[in-house]
Amino acid sequence: MCANRNEDSVKPQSDLPQYLGRRRVLALIAGGVSASVIAACSADSSSSKKTVVSSPTTTDAPTDSTDVATAENCDPIPEETSGPYPGDGSNGPDVLAIDGVERRDIRSSIGSASGTASGTQLTVDLTIVDAATCAPLAGAAVYLWHADSQGRYSMYSSGVSDENFLRGVQVADASGKLSFVSVYPGCYDGRWPHIHFEVYATAADVGTRRPLVTSQLAFPRDTCEVAYAATGYESSAGNLSRVSLDSDMVFRDGADQQTATMTGDVNGGFTASLMVVV
Repeated sequence: MCANRNEDSVKPQSDLPQYLGRRRVLALIAGGVSASVIAACSADSSSSKKTVVSSPTTTDAPTDSTDVATAENCDPIPEETSGPYPGDGSNGPDVLAIDGVERRDIRSSIGSASGTASGTQLTVDLTIVDAATCAPLAGAAVYLWHADSQGRYSMYSSGVSDENFLRGVQVADASGKLSFVSVYPGCYDGRWPHIHFEVYATAADVGTRRPLVTSQLAFPRDTCEVAYAATGYESSAGNLSRVSLDSDMVFRDGADQQTATMTGDVNGGFTASLMVVV
């Protein structure tokens, strides 16, 4: 499923080039199964939206409110490269083999490593949705990783090769929701600010190299500009000024399904929210 996972012939601080026209390819693949997806997700053919109603994230006691999320025609999120620094054993080190990798707070290293990533706090809230039913995908597992405030990837980049922070696994609750606490990723030369993630059907599948999807989350420019004005992000501010979503090798053919909704600020921390249809 992830054709680019084992390619490592790239220069440091860059992702693998994405094959051209990925949405065109996905459209051809989807052609053979589109009828069943449409039947499940398009009860009203005149509507351009499909509403997914999920139960509250807190399961201790019922509440009077529900979280309502909208998936655009239940279209699956685009498949993307895992990049040269997955840290899952497919290209060198394997953080998934270390006890404690399933955790919400991924700012500190685990196992024999002891470092903690610096930077503005970022909470990443994901809602995993089944494209076939447009319903929350309870029990789905997500492996998520990204660069630190200086644009370095733990386990690979100089200065942090002995660390494994900013990598972790979470399992979705009955509402398809899961959350990570991290730091706002830096912008390194040549790439738009982003987060990598893989979605698996269950926690037992993580690391088996059979993800439901491998994709990336993008950040809005205005939030990045605010975040990169903070101490520690000086190089990111300069790198951001030289890139755009339109020029980015991954997001240049459209990032509407991958751009997070942002709230918060530098002082209190940011929250990035994204619905992931798989």
